[in-house]
Amino acid sequence: MFEMMMSSGKLFLAGKLFQDNGHMFRQLSIGVIVGIAVLVGVAQVAPLWAAAVAGGAISGILQPILFKNLKYA
Repeated sequence: MFEMMMSSGKLFLAGKLFQDNGHMFRQLSIGVIVGIAVLVGVAQVAPLWAAAVAGGAISGILQPILFKNLKYA
């Protein structure tokens, strides 16, 4: 398991893990931006801990949806 993780990490850092790195970073950025927007929005009306939970939950829910068509090299 550790060897698989190391191999994937090396391929990712070399830019050879995904067919289209730009698409992967774009989808990742969308998830991060939406999570931050939810965190800031909820923090305006609720405690910070609730905003953190909401932002993390929304980001976590979005990642599989955003990455469903991601192609590996």
